[in-house]
Amino acid sequence: MADILSASDDLVTGDDGLKRPPWAASSELLREYYDHEWGMPVRTEQGLYERLCLEGFQAGLSWELILRRREAFRDAFARFDPERVAQFTTAEVEQLLVNPNIIRNRRKIEAAIKNARATVQLRAEGGLVDFIWSFKPEKTPQPHSLADVPSTSPESTALAKALKKKGFSFVGPTVCFALMEAIGMVDTHLVGSHRRGSSGVWAD
Repeated sequence: MADILSASDDLVTGDDGLKRPPWAASSELLREYYDHEWGMPVRTEQGLYERLCLEGFQAGLSWELILRRREAFRDAFARFDPERVAQFTTAEVEQLLVNPNIIRNRRKIEAAIKNARATVQLRAEGGLVDFIWSFKPEKTPQPHSLADVPSTSPESTALAKALKKKGFSFVGPTVCFALMEAIGMVDTHLVGSHRRGSSGVWAD
């Protein structure tokens, strides 16, 4: 585990000599997620639908909590297959509301189902992947400190508005920006982090 006490506020040097932000050094689970998944491109419908759902479930909660329950979410939501989730009925909603292994929030559960249906409908217009990635900005932030990392952007605001017009819900500008970070549409790894530029989407 990283020696957080001797590190700067913005980057922590781990016992492997690699620099990460403090949130990514706070547990082995978060470190694994940061090192191998966060910020890497996702270009499949199922992958994007899953991440969109999980970002919605995370709103107001910790990301580590969502990660710890990720497999349970996958089991509960048919491995995030949009076509299968789109067919969920009121009965499935009631079952999900008593599932102790996920986040039992009716609005978020119903949004996941609504978003599955919207994802399926969007196939007629080219699909979720092309739709989301069409909002990739012309440049990415280059944060030197955590204070430099934005929580929204003009593109995330536009994406949220566009998704809502297509029938999606629980997709505000903050959720959409978090999604953009998670899938590499923007690179908000701090300058100096060992993961900066690792997605291949951006060249500093």
